[in-house]
Amino acid sequence: MSQQNVQNAKDIKFSEVVKILEAIEATTQRTTMAKLLAMLIKKCPPDVIDKVIYFILGDLRPSWEGVELGVGEKLTMRALSYATGIPVKQIEELYKKSGDLGEVAKKVLQMKQQKSQQATILSFLGASGSGSPQRELTMGRVYDTLMQIAKATGEGAQDTKVKLLASLFSDAKPEEAKYIARFVVGRLRLGVADMTILDALSTVFKVKREVLERAYHVYPDLGHIAKLLATKGPQALQEIKITPGIPVQPMLAERLSSASEILSKLGGVALCEYKYDGERAQIHRTRDGKIKIFSRRLEDITHAYPDVVKYIEEAVKAKEFIIEGEIVAYDPETGEFKPFQELMHRRRKHNIAEAMKEYPVKVFLFEAIYVDGQDLTMLPLIDRRRKLIEIVEPTEHVEIATWRILDDVEELEKFFHEAISNECEGLVCKSIKPDSIYEMGARGWLWIKYKRDYRSELTDTLDLVVVGAFYGRGKRAGTYGALLMAAYDPDTDMFYTVCKVGSGFTDEDLAKLPQILEPYKIPHKHPRVVSKMEADVWFVPAIVLEIVGAEITLSPLHTCAMNMVKPGFGLAIRFPRFTGRYRFDKKPEQATTVKEIYEMYLRQRKIKIVESQA
Repeated sequence: MSQQNVQNAKDIKFSEVVKILEAIEATTQRTTMAKLLAMLIKKCPPDVIDKVIYFILGDLRPSWEGVELGVGEKLTMRALSYATGIPVKQIEELYKKSGDLGEVAKKVLQMKQQKSQQATILSFLGASGSGSPQRELTMGRVYDTLMQIAKATGEGAQDTKVKLLASLFSDAKPEEAKYIARFVVGRLRLGVADMTILDALSTVFKVKREVLERAYHVYPDLGHIAKLLATKGPQALQEIKITPGIPVQPMLAERLSSASEILSKLGGVALCEYKYDGERAQIHRTRDGKIKIFSRRLEDITHAYPDVVKYIEEAVKAKEFIIEGEIVAYDPETGEFKPFQELMHRRRKHNIAEAMKEYPVKVFLFEAIYVDGQDLTMLPLIDRRRKLIEIVEPTEHVEIATWRILDDVEELEKFFHEAISNECEGLVCKSIKPDSIYEMGARGWLWIKYKRDYRSELTDTLDLVVVGAFYGRGKRAGTYGALLMAAYDPDTDMFYTVCKVGSGFTDEDLAKLPQILEPYKIPHKHPRVVSKMEADVWFVPAIVLEIVGAEITLSPLHTCAMNMVKPGFGLAIRFPRFTGRYRFDKKPEQATTVKEIYEMYLRQRKIKIVESQA
């Protein structure tokens, strides 16, 4: 396709996109990444700006739509073979050596050019006349073909997918093939964060960042937001409203370690409710009566909970709504709750009926976000709770979370221990002041987690992000001996190292960790990671693990809260240990924050001083 045709089609050459992708992959600076994205967005015609954004994020559509390509490594290698004439076995050998199917695609396309086997390829694809020139790829064609691949179902779907993918590889330059292959197998490895894209959109369209964030929290679809800006201008963001069926970014909580601190922070009185050890769920009923369930990560998990769909239909008496609750596994014979890790068995895509019998659940509701045409997010918590009670008729499987309004430290402590005795993690204490709105996507002091005291030992757990790994020795040779873990700082949108953890991993964990982390492996420290330590392997921040340790200490090696306590020192977790809990329900941006760890350290130090004086 000529450049003139590209312009007429309001498209952009895929090679232009790839140039920026290569530059992003090569940079270790987040600010540089944002500038590169801004450059690309400026070049994008409105008709394809959303397609470019989705591709960069490694998705065809926002995650909550659940659009999947259904193409794995084997089908991709078959497509490469068809497009180049190089035997699948030879491609497999290259992949075993490289471990990066993108680099393999680039290599075999270079081999194809050298061997000039185009006649064979065009014959397979049904093109007329051997020796016809390649069609230059555009972003629109790449994206639309990938969507065709995703939609191919039924008998012969695999062959259809392979042929469509081969058609892209046939016309791709080696560098283009590299990114197409990586995208297809879910290993784009760019690690571009949503916040970085918002920065770029803010720069290009001259929109205040907070305005963009509000739109994104209400409608978490960056492709849609980019297209609105490109076609209608910044004023179009006002059209974005809360809509059942489209998840909103969940409100998050801070944490404190004592009842007195919590009541003081919340103005002397709080709505306190059980903090269940389950899966947070945002439950929607759309105008047509369809129930959808979204995870904390905004993934559509309805398929895993057909029983919850039925329970909600029975218990919630509203035509259209968005409510939140905790799905908790329990033992129907004893009534006791089961831990979160067991509930994760419900996430499998097959044998759901069997999983429902093995891991029955209850739902404990705690929030009403939207009901029958009314956006409730700007109302105080008491009004939202009143609306929730109004529309819910409790059943055996659906209840309002156990809650009380408390203004006494001793009563709050008593309620906390009651929650622990009932197999809960503790309490969530919430402001009931007039400004106690539902802050989408925010972690603030309107909600405070109260889990356990921070005495001389750090007995509470932390959700930390894997950013690097160190090769094992001895019995751990051939796998990772330890992982480099980081906390998240929402102010800078960066990850800061806080410990190196090698304890708590079973043999099974050690065997599967390289496989879990492989899609996120990159050749250098990620631009959003701040580390003084040099890991053997670096990863895109993606996987969250639950970690516990002895205490928080000063460290010249770790960058978490660097210089906040003492110049030249950060904070580290002493004697960290993996609890065995993989937090696949959490985005890396929902991990424990630098600020939380800093405040834990201050409270821990205060307790030690008091204990030494006693």
